[in-house]
Amino acid sequence: MTIIVCIKQVPGTTAVDIDETTGVLKRAGVAAKLNPYDLYALETALRLRSEHGGRVVALTMGPPQAEAVIREAYAMGVDDGYLLTDPAFAGSDVLATSYTLAGAVRHIGEYHLILCGRQTTDGDTAQVGSAMAEHLDIPHAAWVNSIQSVDKTSITVTQNMEHTLETVRLPFPCLITVEKDIYTPRLPSYVNLKKTADRPVTRRARILPRSEMNRRSVATSL
Repeated sequence: MTIIVCIKQVPGTTAVDIDETTGVLKRAGVAAKLNPYDLYALETALRLRSEHGGRVVALTMGPPQAEAVIREAYAMGVDDGYLLTDPAFAGSDVLATSYTLAGAVRHIGEYHLILCGRQTTDGDTAQVGSAMAEHLDIPHAAWVNSIQSVDKTSITVTQNMEHTLETVRLPFPCLITVEKDIYTPRLPSYVNLKKTADRPVTRRARILPRSEMNRRSVATSL
């Protein structure tokens, strides 16, 4: 099975200024790290690959230096990585981000499962995963805290709905966002880091022509 994991580089501190004009975080000169919630999505993907075979692809959107989180994902055991980077992507909101990531998923090709962390520590919207699923017109489940079973055509998961637990079966392809109690993430491996030092990271800029992005009213955000 092919699993795509959406990850993000976020500020490594909460002491980040906001541009008063644009409302966008001022990231220049601020230490960055892999979004902590995405570690649980990566671990879930790697465990599913170990049990069912296939490959794991990491997908991120950000400035050129965001390649660092793909490298970290390689060190954890991920097979391939894609970085969407273009100055036009700066300040993307949920609509622009989810639309761009969905376009990248279509570009990657056939897949079975998309995994996202619960949320990012900079935006905290917890909406990008679900919005991606809507763009891709695939079933999705949020707040997943356990995987019950996987077969050739579907995955069965349990969702933590705060007051209840709900078990749902989702046909492939589908998307789930996972909670941080699903698994304990592994540490990046130095051996993997050395082995993947020369592994390429595929870079893409605009997924669609500028005219198409304008038509969808997300060009400036993208």
